[in-house]
Amino acid sequence: MPEGTVLAFDFGLKRIGVATGERLIGSAHPLMVIAAESNEERLAAISRLIAEWQPSLLVVGLPVHVDGTAHETTQLAIKFGERLQKRFQLPLSYADERLTSRDAEARLRETGRNSRAAKPLLDAVAAQLILETWFESPAHVIPAPAQFPA
Repeated sequence: MPEGTVLAFDFGLKRIGVATGERLIGSAHPLMVIAAESNEERLAAISRLIAEWQPSLLVVGLPVHVDGTAHETTQLAIKFGERLQKRFQLPLSYADERLTSRDAEARLRETGRNSRAAKPLLDAVAAQLILETWFESPAHVIPAPAQFPA
């Protein structure tokens, strides 16, 4: 696997979880949650992260149902990824994000946090799980979002 930092995103309508990782060692860590109201504020926050971390790749979690069919926000996540790629001119990959929020909740509970204390971290941990999925299994990578018609 090539070297370089990766930023991963758990896209949501209210919040975007962000994680960072290193391709060479395949490790991922939760970074932050972007809770800005407007798309421009969100993109400005992402721009600052890209300037700081200098990623070689962006990964966006693609929400799909357990059976792999399109979710209500699948197209919105694809558009978010396309917007990132166009604006920042970085390679982009999508990763299957099935059950990452549920897994993130379980992981945070294991650390002794109750759901209220864990909520601010949830989306960043979900982004970490998306990136771990991307690192661990190329089968989870979704190369052609065109398979999900608008």
